[in-house]
Amino acid sequence: MVIFMKNYFDTLIFYWKRNKIKEKDSVLIRKELGKDTYKYRNKKESKQDINSICKKRYMKRNFCKNKSSILLCIFLIIYYLLLPIETNANENLGLYAYAYALTDGVTGRVLEGEDENVPMANASTTKILTCIVTLEHGNLEDMVTVSKNAVTQPKVRLGMTEGNTYPLLDLLYGLMLESYNDCAVAIAEHIAGSVEAFAELLNQKAKEIGCKDTYFITPNGLDAEDEHGFHHTTASDLCQMMAYCVWESPQKDMFLQITQARTYNGSDTSGENTYSFSNKNSFLDQMDGVVSGKTGYTAKAGYCYVSAFEKDGEKFCISLLACGWPNHKNYKWHDAKILFNHGIETYSNTKIEAHEIKKEMLIEGYAKEPIFGKINDKMYVNAVAEVEELDVLLKENEMIETEIILYTDTPLPIEEGQEIGKYQMYLEDMLLVSIPLNAETKCDVWGFGEILQVI
Repeated sequence: MVIFMKNYFDTLIFYWKRNKIKEKDSVLIRKELGKDTYKYRNKKESKQDINSICKKRYMKRNFCKNKSSILLCIFLIIYYLLLPIETNANENLGLYAYAYALTDGVTGRVLEGEDENVPMANASTTKILTCIVTLEHGNLEDMVTVSKNAVTQPKVRLGMTEGNTYPLLDLLYGLMLESYNDCAVAIAEHIAGSVEAFAELLNQKAKEIGCKDTYFITPNGLDAEDEHGFHHTTASDLCQMMAYCVWESPQKDMFLQITQARTYNGSDTSGENTYSFSNKNSFLDQMDGVVSGKTGYTAKAGYCYVSAFEKDGEKFCISLLACGWPNHKNYKWHDAKILFNHGIETYSNTKIEAHEIKKEMLIEGYAKEPIFGKINDKMYVNAVAEVEELDVLLKENEMIETEIILYTDTPLPIEEGQEIGKYQMYLEDMLLVSIPLNAETKCDVWGFGEILQVI
């Protein structure tokens, strides 16, 4: 490459010099290039011949003079050729998102990810948590009176009138289908009394469902900061929220009914102001198996997306953060399809059947040894547990490991059903299941009367 670059610059310099000297006569050429060209002074040689001589002599005489410039140019070109080109495309899967996660919808395990634990602004994907908290705390037959704070929210918005009342259910459809910011604030104030109080409910719910680095300030996901930090979540936390909303919440069926609706029509309580909503989550119709999702955008967050997939017993969640900015709003559909297809092709559902765990545990104490029938300072008790059926997404050659931990130092007496250990299932370093092991029977310290009976 270095030789190529040198030859390239030699040629550039020659042609530059040729343009400078092509109008000069042979005397000037001799003066510049030396005595060896004197023999051409009175000969009618072609310009091509003279130019050839010019090139050879000029490059030989002036190489040292131009060496530093040439080397500098070579260095700069090599540097820029080797310098990684910064793009929005993720190198592993060809994704545009700066942060993403693909998770097992049952266990929450991150199957694929990039910066999935980095806190980032997440725009209107916040509204999935706003919706589920409202469904769990509110009454869908409620009517919501709209405040000045709600109607002054920035676009996109329904355009409600201060003091008017709207069905809470309608506002939830406006929240999730059209992503209306004013609907989010009206809902928050109705449920909790203020945006700040509602944000506390959001953060409390995020912790309850296992989110590790989520802090919400606004119910609509608009960028905000306060003394505790900025409005953010992580790609893995966002998948955790979606899995809860779709498969775990007591209100999961209503959540799916709202987010799967393609259109919705309604009006305020007066009937004078009517509206029609259409679902902006067009990915519902782009891929078979997609059951829910929410888009988002702010100038800080870029385009964001969170979605859930369920088919043939397999459940996946994806989240995309900073997936392009204006003029690239379709990047999220591209990335979503790649992630879901990657999950489907790479992982398969493995069903762990329901079964019983029973483990004998030795406990210090006075008891009758079952075999010898003599007084002994040791006794045994069965630790038991019922393991429920579990679906786990596994790659080829992945294996689930199990571990039984017994609390052998448990003091007597032990009551029937008392926890005396735990049964755990692991996949790599991730804890999938942790179930308490309980005593099958009651075990007590032998008293003087029991000892006399044996004797």
